Amino acid sequence: MSDYKYHRVLLKLSGEALMGSKDFGIDPEVPQLIADDIKPAYEAGVQIAVVVGGGNIFRGLQGAAAGMDRAQGDNMGMLATVINSLALQDTFEHNGMDCRVMSAIEMHQVSETYIRRRAIRHLEKGRITIFAAGTGNPYFTTDTAAALRACEIGAEVLMKATKVDGIYDKDPVKYTDAKKFDTITYSDVLVKDLKVMDATATALCHDNHMPIMVFNLDGKDIFERALKGEPVGTTVIDG
Repeated sequence: MSDYKYHRVLLKLSGEALMGSKDFGIDPEVPQLIADDIKPAYEAGVQIAVVVGGGNIFRGLQGAAAGMDRAQGDNMGMLATVINSLALQDTFEHNGMDCRVMSAIEMHQVSETYIRRRAIRHLEKGRITIFAAGTGNPYFTTDTAAALRACEIGAEVLMKATKVDGIYDKDPVKYTDAKKFDTITYSDVLVKDLKVMDATATALCHDNHMPIMVFNLDGKDIFERALKGEPVGTTVIDG
């Protein structure tokens, strides 16, 4: 553990990341790659919590755009995150990592109900703890759920895995001259509207001095290197 800068972290994964090369659903290879990435840290005793989105299955905003009631669409999106959480749990356990899924929406047959003290106890016992169903409320994204849970469990950093290797001043996919930031303040993220996380999540992290580390999980030992404090990706900090 002495090699690690962070000892309790929350990892935010997008639902789309689980699709891999598929157009919908879950590519079984992706949860396995995630398990391979986090297992060394897990075995070293790092306490790992996870929040995963549901965009590979259903997005509430897309449903609303098609005429669906927004709250109903968001409820469906939260259930999609439970499916993804159970898939990750199954993969982690097949790789010898003890894991619990805790849902913000009660569904006792498939998961535990989220209780803050119980979640912290799972982490202290060395169990990967996956927080499913967002905050349990419509109109809040899984980014906000990740920020909320990170603050509640006393995580040292919120780690967001994305498709790019950090935060840029503009979309690096569209613009070859996009500039990457090594560090940036919460205020700059909000003022520049950089879309790191939604504004509610960023503001919550700002108010509670929760660092946000943005990086691409692809690549050898990226998660471990990030935990050790090596300069991978971009870190959002106080100004």
